[in-house]
Amino acid sequence: MQYAAINGELVNMAAAVVPVTDHGFLYGLGLFETFRTYQGAPYLLERHLERMASGCEELGIPFTTTAAEVTDWIQRLMHAGGLQDAYVRYTVSAGEAPLGLPSGDYTKPNHIVLAKALSEPSPSLYESGKMLQRLSTPRNTPEGEVRFKSLHYMNSILAKRELNQYGQYVQGAEGLQLTRDGYIAEGIVSNIFWTREKVLYTPALSTGILPGITRAVVMEIASQQEFACIETLATWEDLLQADEIFLTGSVAELVPVTTLRDQGGAETTISNGHIGPVTAVLLGMYRQKAGYTS
Repeated sequence: MQYAAINGELVNMAAAVVPVTDHGFLYGLGLFETFRTYQGAPYLLERHLERMASGCEELGIPFTTTAAEVTDWIQRLMHAGGLQDAYVRYTVSAGEAPLGLPSGDYTKPNHIVLAKALSEPSPSLYESGKMLQRLSTPRNTPEGEVRFKSLHYMNSILAKRELNQYGQYVQGAEGLQLTRDGYIAEGIVSNIFWTREKVLYTPALSTGILPGITRAVVMEIASQQEFACIETLATWEDLLQADEIFLTGSVAELVPVTTLRDQGGAETTISNGHIGPVTAVLLGMYRQKAGYTS
């Protein structure tokens, strides 16, 4: 990445800075959204901004940015970087404030947009899937009543470090975090779904998971396709009995899981090692909705 958009202005990465008194830096007071573009247009941007606005309101961060403004920032970034499609991260940091925990609302947040080249999806990933490694690092409880996509990411970083400790056995795998009560929560950077006898399941929001944008769209598509979808509390043992499993994310879309691995190294093959029929239908419908062309 050569450039960033800071408060609407394109700057060289070397000059892309915020003050050390920004409470996003000092206290993690800020939110971010990650998404991708299709044919150069940011997908589901309005939904991402709605989630951003809701979180900012609760944190006392003013947020009046429009989809048109963010789209303009992204397109200028992509043009400057020569990108056809991009992985985009949009961050709103609380802004400068006196040292110490805030007693009131913020007034001047910093808006940062980063964009990098979007890798072409590997056909084998969407046909043969990936491994899901069970982790011992529990999912932390949400910052508020509903989990924010906040700048406080230590729990996910610790989970990633644990995943890396399994070495070559989990190359390319995603890590699965459970709640402290032992219920399936989510991947380090993904939501999870599974099927059992043609019924679709996903963890309930009461587990403290992020209410993912792609998660919500998949549930809408499932309803349109008359797949029953149940938000539930489930255990690792429930997952072992699944017919199909897939992960969702705004950049990765829907990724099949074809191997489960526990902390002792025992592996269980799911869906005979290939994408299952329900996952294939939902992935196809999601891409059609997004306007994806291979």
